[in-house]
Amino acid sequence: MSYSQITKNALARSLKKLMLTQPLHKITIQQLTADCGVTRHTFYNHFQDIYELLGWVYQTEIIEGLEEYRNCASWKQGFLSVLYYTQSNKTICLNTFHSLGREHLEDFLYGVIYDVIIKIVDELDEERKEQVTQQAKQEIADFYTLAILEQVIHWLKTGANTDPTQIVDKVGRIMDGSITRGLENYQNSK
Repeated sequence: MSYSQITKNALARSLKKLMLTQPLHKITIQQLTADCGVTRHTFYNHFQDIYELLGWVYQTEIIEGLEEYRNCASWKQGFLSVLYYTQSNKTICLNTFHSLGREHLEDFLYGVIYDVIIKIVDELDEERKEQVTQQAKQEIADFYTLAILEQVIHWLKTGANTDPTQIVDKVGRIMDGSITRGLENYQNSK
């Protein structure tokens, strides 16, 4: 592991530690670097601000493991793993959600969900005789991304206490067949 990676991991551990006891918007670079034992200059060599560090934490701890779940057969397992991660890191995730960083979290989650949904839409469209336009696929992916994102936001607002399998099952029941119908509706509207 490179020195840069070791430093980033140390900064991430310190951020997560501090987020257990105080809101994200109250954590300073000075607190973070003091806890981690590095200089401010070292922090800025790796990240522009605390939000970028937080994004890196979520990227390395959640996103990098999701590639295998970006398809029709296993998207539910990927969604479930994200919700379980959230429950396992509940204090940190809820701290992010309830802080000034909420917009960052929502943007981040939108990107994660969209990346999965657009692959599913592409996969389902490939199975059809006549494919729809890229714009139509993007509109369908955006619609389902926002619907799923709102389910996650509601879950976070209520304390992330509901069993993640219930959420995944509900989303799965609603989505089952509906993306294909959406593709057909776009095809028929030509």
